[in-house]
Amino acid sequence: MQTNTTSETRIELKQVREALRKPRSQLKGRQATDDARAELQALIGPVPEDGHRRDLLIEHLHVLNDHFHGLFERHIVALAAEMRLSVVEVFEVASFYHHFQILKDDVVAPRITVRVCDSLSCSLAGSDTLLRQLQRDLTGDVQVVNVPCLGRCEQAPAAQVGQQAVACATAETVAQRVVQNQTTPNALPDAIGMAAYLQAGGYRLARQVASGEREAESVIQVLESSGLRGLGGAGFPAGRKWRIVRSQPGPRLMAVNIDEGEPGTFKDRTCLEADPHRFLEGVLIAASVVGCEAVYIYLRDEYHEARVLLTQALADLRANPPCALPRIELRRGAGAYICGEESAMIESIEGKRGEPRLRPPYIAEVGLFGHPTLEHNFETLYWIRELLEQGADSYAAHGRHGRKGLRRFSVSGRVKQPGVKLAPAGITLRELVDEYCGGMAEGHTLYAYLPGGASGGILPARLADVPLDFDTLQPHGCFIGSAAVMVLGQHDSARDAALNVMRFFAHESCGQCTPCRVGTDKAAQLMTATTWDADTLQDLAQVMGDASICGLGQAAPNPIRCVLDYFPHEVGAA
Repeated sequence: MQTNTTSETRIELKQVREALRKPRSQLKGRQATDDARAELQALIGPVPEDGHRRDLLIEHLHVLNDHFHGLFERHIVALAAEMRLSVVEVFEVASFYHHFQILKDDVVAPRITVRVCDSLSCSLAGSDTLLRQLQRDLTGDVQVVNVPCLGRCEQAPAAQVGQQAVACATAETVAQRVVQNQTTPNALPDAIGMAAYLQAGGYRLARQVASGEREAESVIQVLESSGLRGLGGAGFPAGRKWRIVRSQPGPRLMAVNIDEGEPGTFKDRTCLEADPHRFLEGVLIAASVVGCEAVYIYLRDEYHEARVLLTQALADLRANPPCALPRIELRRGAGAYICGEESAMIESIEGKRGEPRLRPPYIAEVGLFGHPTLEHNFETLYWIRELLEQGADSYAAHGRHGRKGLRRFSVSGRVKQPGVKLAPAGITLRELVDEYCGGMAEGHTLYAYLPGGASGGILPARLADVPLDFDTLQPHGCFIGSAAVMVLGQHDSARDAALNVMRFFAHESCGQCTPCRVGTDKAAQLMTATTWDADTLQDLAQVMGDASICGLGQAAPNPIRCVLDYFPHEVGAA
């Protein structure tokens, strides 16, 4: 009797296992309607024979969000069914990114969304007043929201109507743009096109490297001799990175970060809108030298005009390739600052929530889709052609105060002429403002400055003669990062600037680790007090810096420490 029962149990277990192996005919829970699937397929096409690619989930969400001005629940369910994913998995990805608006099926989506930047440079230019006026004046089917940095700090206050940027925005210009948005897209920047780029010798170096006329080793040596470092914030030597990834077993991939979400940073957008093919040539050279089979370019969602330009530049390149091209895919961010962190960006490219990975392994070994990955910032690749043409010595000959090379500084705030400034590495803040920015804005004298964007700390005017470069600011509790310089005048407050950036970090924390998720929010609350609780804030800063998974939480305390060290009179600290 016992034997028969055991035998029957085994048969039942086998049947269960076989049933689990078979894909269900439908997902659990709410089922996709025929109408919703038809609406979805009209936008993304029917299911391919081999199924939808999992890594294209965010791209499909963008298509839906653009068309319907939001993500309705019925479409989330339909997309899950079409991609053979759980509804929960699609929902958790969609809900992670700020630019996706999830809506109930019985809600009417806003006709258009107006975003007003509330980050530091725009706040200094009066964006809070602009926001209140727009929320009062634009009603009905127009949604007005405040958002973190739009990457247009030199055009403060910046706004965005739908996907169209509005520089130096006023209530009148934004309202006019709202009326015109559906029929009059913004004019594209006057970028150098393919024909002009080729005529100026463009893609010659890419052709030489791909053909072996110029050896890969010689290219790496130029990078090493020039001292070129990653220009997205971390500053890792570019040549060394190429060697590391090149030594890994194939297939090797490449991921390019143009997600510059750091408040104060806009250099990548400025360069891309001027000369996209110079960047693409750098991509091809890097891919040839390192041996990357595919390239994924991750561009922040706010850069609509740049995306149009880059899409056209890629089409022109494919139509007239100078050499065999790797597969190049342009991916669209969805409003998440954390995706500027290299492993979070890779997670997002794979169609997931943009949460940083624990390391090791490092992405040079196990990166995109599990393959060794060369990750680079846009500007690093933008330099490649110039370095190879002019030589390492020419680049290294620039510099001041004992430093070597050139840097592109994104300068905003209280200066007469904000913008991207190509200046010698090691230049001081005082020299940068006086020689490249036309001096301080009318009625303002230098009070303080942020040398490296929101996370780089805050220094007083008395330290305006410290060289701006890698490794020069750390003794003062700061770093240069992506060289986003925000300048404050005597009417501004360092504590207000620190609170602004801490609120940004609290908003942008991915929430994966407790020190960052809780620490940034608690710090922002404590920083609203008339007198700061210095001991508690120092404890928070210590825990965030020591225990956070990635650079967001580790660097977030820098503004706190700087205010306590350099501006104690503003917070009543001893």
